[in-house]
Amino acid sequence: MTQTAFITGGTGGLGLALTQLLATSGWHVFAGDCDQAALTTLATQDNITPVFIDVSNTESVTAAFQTVKSQTNTLDAVVNFAGIIRVGGMIEMQEDILRQVLDINLMGTFRVNKAFFPLIKQGQHCGRIINISSETGWHTASPFNGPYAMSKYGIEAYSDTLRRELNIYNVPVICIQPGPFKTNLVSNVVNNFNQASHESSLYKKQLEKFGRMTFEANQKAGQPDNLAKVIHKALTVKKPKHRYSVEADKGRSILEWLPMSWADAIFKKIMSA
Repeated sequence: MTQTAFITGGTGGLGLALTQLLATSGWHVFAGDCDQAALTTLATQDNITPVFIDVSNTESVTAAFQTVKSQTNTLDAVVNFAGIIRVGGMIEMQEDILRQVLDINLMGTFRVNKAFFPLIKQGQHCGRIINISSETGWHTASPFNGPYAMSKYGIEAYSDTLRRELNIYNVPVICIQPGPFKTNLVSNVVNNFNQASHESSLYKKQLEKFGRMTFEANQKAGQPDNLAKVIHKALTVKKPKHRYSVEADKGRSILEWLPMSWADAIFKKIMSA
């Protein structure tokens, strides 16, 4: 019997890599996204059904569920890739920007899992839920990355409680923690830093510096196919781990082993130089 998956953010970057890997591995993938042009392109590929979804809109999520339900009674996986990144100083952050990040990254994951759970519950041996966190989900938050870090900290807590609640239904909930990968989402962060620097009255120089540092780090970012293979393993092994950390940035990870005051001093020195 063909296995089925619904993937949000399924037309770009990491989501597209997983969509294509599963489709070529014999799965049927419902690729959800709000990029209509990209969805149209995917419609020509075997084993992929494009589905329009705006995860920030409950009515859109419900409509996507009805579309998928009209074609299958079960799902073996829901994978939540849909997400955005915005940067800037928290003391200057516009409320609507913070709300947008939390609404898509955190609440969007909540909406999708809630809507699609009836199909997961009916999957072969019960389906699996994959929530995409980040290395940011276990790192202490860096300057200017507050909105994204808040959303991923939320994903971590949400995944824990959901996993424990769904244990009695034998539905695994798996949290993936990617480091930097070569995607448009990550590359657009540099543009976000430039815009934030232009708009800032407190951190112009610092935002420019962090933008340059981000650009340099992105040159060493991993390939999306590597992450897709890890998620494929998490979907197919008999006993998946609760969490998979994938190619975390070594420099930022080292800071987690230092006393908090030392890490704070390092960030202060970087920002003051």
